[in-house]
Amino acid sequence: MKKCVLVFLLAASPTFAGSSFASRAANTPQAKQAASAQKTAKPVNAPEAARWEQEARNVTIIRDDWGIAHVYGKTDADAIFGMIYAQAEDDFNRVETNYINAMGRLAEAEGESKIYQDLRMKLFIDPEAIKKDYAASPKWLKKLMNAWADGLNFYLSKHPEVKPRVIQRFEPWMALTFTEGSIGGDIERVNLSQLESFYGKVHVSENAPAFDDDIEEPGGSNGMAIAPSNTVDHHALLLINPHTSFFFRSELQMVSEEGLDAYGAVTWGQFFVYQGFNDRAGWMHTSSGVSALSFYLESVQEKGGRFYYKYGKEELPVAIGEITVPYKAGNGMAEKKFTVYRTKHGPVIGESDGKWLTIRLMNEPIKALTQSYSRTKAKSYKAFRETMELHTNSSNNTVFADADGDVAYFHGNFIPRRDSSFDWTKPVDGSNPATDWHGLLSVDETPHLLNPKSGWLYNSNNWPWSAAGPDSPKKEDFPVYVETGGETARGLHAIRVLQGKKDFAVDSLISAAYDSYLMWFERPVPALIKAWEETPGDDPVKAPLKAKTTEQIAALRDWDFRWGTTSVPTSLAVFWGDVLQRRVGPDARKAGIYLSDYVCTKVAPDVLLQALAEASDKLIEDFGTWKTPWGDINRFQRLTGDIVQPFSDAGPSIPVGFTSSFWGSLAAFGARPYPRTKKWYGTSGNSFVAAVEFGDKVRARAITAGGESGHPASPHFNDEAEKYSKGDLREVYFYRSQLQGHTERQYHPGS
Repeated sequence: MKKCVLVFLLAASPTFAGSSFASRAANTPQAKQAASAQKTAKPVNAPEAARWEQEARNVTIIRDDWGIAHVYGKTDADAIFGMIYAQAEDDFNRVETNYINAMGRLAEAEGESKIYQDLRMKLFIDPEAIKKDYAASPKWLKKLMNAWADGLNFYLSKHPEVKPRVIQRFEPWMALTFTEGSIGGDIERVNLSQLESFYGKVHVSENAPAFDDDIEEPGGSNGMAIAPSNTVDHHALLLINPHTSFFFRSELQMVSEEGLDAYGAVTWGQFFVYQGFNDRAGWMHTSSGVSALSFYLESVQEKGGRFYYKYGKEELPVAIGEITVPYKAGNGMAEKKFTVYRTKHGPVIGESDGKWLTIRLMNEPIKALTQSYSRTKAKSYKAFRETMELHTNSSNNTVFADADGDVAYFHGNFIPRRDSSFDWTKPVDGSNPATDWHGLLSVDETPHLLNPKSGWLYNSNNWPWSAAGPDSPKKEDFPVYVETGGETARGLHAIRVLQGKKDFAVDSLISAAYDSYLMWFERPVPALIKAWEETPGDDPVKAPLKAKTTEQIAALRDWDFRWGTTSVPTSLAVFWGDVLQRRVGPDARKAGIYLSDYVCTKVAPDVLLQALAEASDKLIEDFGTWKTPWGDINRFQRLTGDIVQPFSDAGPSIPVGFTSSFWGSLAAFGARPYPRTKKWYGTSGNSFVAAVEFGDKVRARAITAGGESGHPASPHFNDEAEKYSKGDLREVYFYRSQLQGHTERQYHPGS
């Protein structure tokens, strides 16, 4: 079965890639004409330039003394024009890259290695279909998309020195290709190895998994809401703490005379605040363990030169289409054409056990963009819940608080109604009609909370059954597929800092968010100490190991399980835990047991001691002594505009006390050594943190990793790094009056 053809082009500029399952229309004269129009930047005509200038005059951007943009417009569309212009000023590269990725055009910039990543996106994002969605969008939403495109094109017209990698001109419909703010989203559940082995040359193991396995304890995010009954001033509090790749989001404020007044984290290139607050309410999204999609195994046969798949007693024809993926090749461009397949369940994304694998997931761009934007203007629980009825925030849980004193938790938002007798964590039989979806679960039918008696609620990417202590949703009340994950060390830590406390304020909520206790080690370290104590000192085989680890055991015995830059036990424990992850982590996952439980119940005492010895040896090898303080190892460094930059032990860096969230640290810092480094450098974790109080006026403190600007020459490239490393959140200037004395620059876009 021939599935792809390689074609080389003479053109040296990017081409447009369309896709259609209804017909192979990518090579029609009309499609080629559209492609040519897309790849060539149109000169700005006078009416268009005049329109942009008028929009710019309706917008005022105030940069505060941290470089954060506060954007004020007459209309919502004006505010969007200004906020996207400000984003482009701070980091146009990341704005463009997010849309290159969303539209499946990354290979046009980065070459052949990104072909299958682009193919994955193009299986779901068809530009021609998206253009029809744009045409069918409500008038108010079109205005916002038009303003978004105008703001970016105006920026490019004013900055000819900025050379886009692929997108020479932004079109309004493109906003519909990236409507959720999460890094990955549902499409990234499609395994690239499986996709390539089906549609291209097999470069992977024949035993590649059918879909990506969930990691044991996702890095994720923290959301906490405190009811007025548990706060000093009787105002609701909200912790906003996404754990993402560093520098993935912009921090800004957008305000209009039409009721928009939102502040928070904006994924580069989007025109809505993804995690943030307005003057009356706030929202925080965490990654969800909900089963929001389904994989199907399709029984396919070829008859008379066509493919058919079994569905009940029928044999239905497999839909066939063609997708073209252009990619950068040397000084020119090449393209790869794929014959792609789809059943009633969705596109074919691989093969498993002799059957074709398809996926069904949420793909409602108009509703998704509507929900993402409209929730930023919701100023009460009732209004916010109305946005949740659109059911398109598919990969997220939501923690909510408002000035009326309401605190709430919503689990997932897009949960297909399915037969609970099937295991939806695995591919199901596509030929069985009983595996069909039957609409969606309503908000009332999903785990949710409103004003629990505990006076607090939270989510840390763990299950919802502990979200409010004894007042949490009950697992037995819901279908099993509403949650596929479990409890985590971070979740247990959140309960530890929230329960029984009645005097929360902004400062104490921040202290809770940075509480240094490493919950994961609470049981494994005593198990290690017990193993050492029970190892006979006169055993000729084991005695040397016991003697070698005597000092280390003494250090861990006195440890309070708290991280800190001066803590030697933190270094020892983290290195020991890493050894255990490599040694017994796969066995624990295979057994379906969390690693901490597995270490305490299944791992032999001598293995625990051997891991400690290995960790000590690694510390000595890399740092000269196992008695190395954690802050000498765990570092924050920002030298270039790249996210994963060429880290250097010789370059300036800052010690960071908090650890990976895997160990139960609520404040997360995902760090590791890189080529030619011994020190560990963080690239993910606490990327934006805000603590918000909703009283008569909103009050907030926040911090962003590094700084607001992506330009190394900017004073705001790394001006927040020191505060970030210490959890020292700065004041948020939410009201315009607060900007007095804290204004660095005030201007109209383009001036």
